[in-house]
Amino acid sequence: MCPPLRAAIALVVMLVACASALAQGDDADEVALAERYAPVVRLVEQEEECGHGEPYEPIDVDVLFGEDTVALRGAWGGGDLIEVAPAAADIERGRYGYNLDFPGNALAPGCDYERWGRRVAQGSPPTAYAHVATEPGHPGRIALQYWFFYVFNDWNNTHEGDWEMIQIVWDAADAAEALTEDPVEVGYSQHSGGERADWGDDKLELVDGTHPVVHPAAGSHANYFGSSLYIGSSAEEGVGCDDTSGDARELRPVIRTIPSDPSAARRQYPWIGFEGGWGERHTSFYNAPTGPNMKDQWTHPIAWTGEWRDRSLAFAGGGALGTSATDFFCGAVAWGSERFRQFNEDPAPVVGVLAVLAALAVWGLSRATWLPSAPLRVARRRAWGQVLAAAGRIYARRFAVFGGIGIVLLPITVGIGLLQTLVLRTSGALGVQTGEGAEGLLGFTVLAAGSIVTLLGFGLVQLVTVHALMDVDAGRHATPLRALRAAVPGLLPLCAALAIAVVVVTLLSASVILLPLAIWLAVRWSLIAPVIAAERVPPRVALARSSLLVRGDWLKVASLTIVGAAVALVVGPLAGALMIFFTDLPGTTANVVAGVVYALVIPFVALTTAYAYLDIRVGEELAGGPKERRGDLPAEIALEPPAA
Repeated sequence: MCPPLRAAIALVVMLVACASALAQGDDADEVALAERYAPVVRLVEQEEECGHGEPYEPIDVDVLFGEDTVALRGAWGGGDLIEVAPAAADIERGRYGYNLDFPGNALAPGCDYERWGRRVAQGSPPTAYAHVATEPGHPGRIALQYWFFYVFNDWNNTHEGDWEMIQIVWDAADAAEALTEDPVEVGYSQHSGGERADWGDDKLELVDGTHPVVHPAAGSHANYFGSSLYIGSSAEEGVGCDDTSGDARELRPVIRTIPSDPSAARRQYPWIGFEGGWGERHTSFYNAPTGPNMKDQWTHPIAWTGEWRDRSLAFAGGGALGTSATDFFCGAVAWGSERFRQFNEDPAPVVGVLAVLAALAVWGLSRATWLPSAPLRVARRRAWGQVLAAAGRIYARRFAVFGGIGIVLLPITVGIGLLQTLVLRTSGALGVQTGEGAEGLLGFTVLAAGSIVTLLGFGLVQLVTVHALMDVDAGRHATPLRALRAAVPGLLPLCAALAIAVVVVTLLSASVILLPLAIWLAVRWSLIAPVIAAERVPPRVALARSSLLVRGDWLKVASLTIVGAAVALVVGPLAGALMIFFTDLPGTTANVVAGVVYALVIPFVALTTAYAYLDIRVGEELAGGPKERRGDLPAEIALEPPAA
């Protein structure tokens, strides 16, 4: 071999060796950077299988390959099975439109995925995949990403497979330079968007100065900076509620660094080239997600930072007397998502049930007599629809009086709500967080006490509303304060009567067999407050009198009470939920608004029960007893309220 040729070969070998050494150096720097900033993951503790909390851990995806319960399906739909127990090399070539398929049905998950996920990951530590990325259009900036894979997304849009990530950003050219500097910002993925924090921001918790703490939401795995309940009202945030609150179990995932060089990445992690879905194929948002390499942030990590939000809407607790706009919003979205998922799985039962409910509603409303409403004079016979119409009409006509009662009593109802929080410890008032209830005899005592203070708040509104209604009917000057003064003598009898009723009903409710009797008695005693207000009787007489009056009209009184209560309990939270959906106001503010609206509307419920009481009393005195029904009667019985 001639000397020039030997020299050329030696030069090539030297260049290859230098390139290899540089690449290994880059890989070593990337690994060192990934280990230094490895995240700490805090999952919501799950106390029992298939119960509340987070059962899924971020897994090493290698456990899926060669697994007999995993299949690879083609891009043509139907049962296009390609292979059972595929290897990572089987998907390295891309396989666009293909899907990995896990055992179970994402639209009817039950507990299948939780049990399967635990089995398939047994013996394998929780894992996060690190990836150092740059972007040609943004020189001088580098991103370190950590990707987590969960076998199932158990949120509103249930689907197999779930890739989530966080990203840390430096003003540096490469990993070696980043090792000498602090990061500048960090972003956590949340559904279609992300939330940012400056490095050193108060909301960013660090362990040992470099390890960011991540709180994945139970079910959705959206990543948050703190432990709370978060709400989303857009596609970016996700429409629904993410819960990271409560006790947490801490994970320190094993870090596997995917090289930034694409060819090296495929050699070490062949699955990173997969272009299909990591889970079962379904329509729309129930379909499994694609992998990291198909996400915009994989190739445009710096541009993605421009889409981050500065905060997430967090809230705690409920509203006055448990009227929580946030609970209503979360529950409504979850309920609607569940119905929609059932519809996708099997539309016939859902359509059938909705059709039956709609038909019953139309039939019931069409059968009701609504007019004439005749809110005054009050002591007359009224049909079911006329009771609601009269209550609504007098409420709107004299809103200053009846809405004013709600405002005047708002501090009292809020105080009772706070007392309920301290005693019952199962609901909130205007954003106050609560804890767990008790069990056994103590649990019964706490439940009864909480129920008494809750019903006392509503009973007080009933007392004051009845006095105001009688003032309006008699042509006297009616004001909330005048009615409140007139109601004061009835407070002690009301409290005593309610205490007796609550204890009896609570004891009966403890037995499934006696629960129907408890419900029957609760309705029989639902007119205690109007009886005390209008007839000024002692507690035991009030209980007996209410029971006697309702005896012949149990269904009418029960349905009116339910409809009135539904209006009061829905209007406030609905108003707050709409604020959450259409504004960026904090959830606590929406809960306060819901509580105020509830206080304004609750006198309408009291008016409904007052008119129901008057209807039955007129029937009793003029038509031979409460069972008799002789059509509309004039306002002929005398109602003399206590002196103001």
